[in-house]
Amino acid sequence: MRARAKATGRPRLACEISAARVVAARVAEAGGAVEMHTTRSLPAGAIKPSLTESNILDPAALRSSLSEALEALSGRSRDVIAVLPDASVRIVMLDFDSLPEKTEEALGVVRFRLRKTLPFDVDRAVVSYHAQPSADSIKVVAAVALANVLEEYEAAFVDSGFLPGMVLPSTLASLGNVHGGEATLVVKVSEDSTTVAIVDGDQLRLFRTLERRTGNGDAGAVVEDVYPSLVFFQDTYSSSIERVLVAGQASAETLVPHLAPYTSARVQELVSEQQVSGGFSAVSAASSGLAGVVGALLG
Repeated sequence: MRARAKATGRPRLACEISAARVVAARVAEAGGAVEMHTTRSLPAGAIKPSLTESNILDPAALRSSLSEALEALSGRSRDVIAVLPDASVRIVMLDFDSLPEKTEEALGVVRFRLRKTLPFDVDRAVVSYHAQPSADSIKVVAAVALANVLEEYEAAFVDSGFLPGMVLPSTLASLGNVHGGEATLVVKVSEDSTTVAIVDGDQLRLFRTLERRTGNGDAGAVVEDVYPSLVFFQDTYSSSIERVLVAGQASAETLVPHLAPYTSARVQELVSEQQVSGGFSAVSAASSGLAGVVGALLG
């Protein structure tokens, strides 16, 4: 949702911060695969993702984990794509008949529409948007975060010796790894939330982040959260989901039996083994936990 002019081109490093860990990865120089990745755990309570409150409660612990993870991969590079928790950024989808051609004017119109949809003053927020034109309307995907929340995360990278040349929320970053024209439902489960996105062709049709219910982090509960989105897509677009891609703290294998009564779509991992060619870690990390950094680097 933010890019800095100082960064030249797309960084070869990406680093995702979540409530429990820091995951860093480096893309191969030729592209196409992540050549190295590493993970560092965070103390409980160090990060508390929130739209409206301070997120980084233990800055020293975060700086230490960021430095260790990124220094292990960076070489001479200091530019990094920063991937933030979904719960720290609000994604809003808006419909317009038209938008001004000038970016600044269009941004003003988007900000005006956002005023009634946010739990904070949009004037205190950083807003980034992407317009998806169709035959008779424009659907805008807007990413919104309080400026002070965004600055907290950016400062953590800078204090660790790195420049966050791009900043993305986790699931939007993960969508960079969704290819093909099939109607695809993406399910990304984190420590504190489940995010559901539906991509149809090159259009984002739905995006929802749901707070995880205490004691209900199992596969059945995740599918209960996903089911309304399946129904929405079918009813709204008279079409069915063809593929489900799973990432984060869930796996395709565990979701398959729970999804079977509701959809015949193929269920797969969002990150394939072929996309991750090497790695080392202070804490074991499954490929599904790399979805944010892989999507940011390969998208």
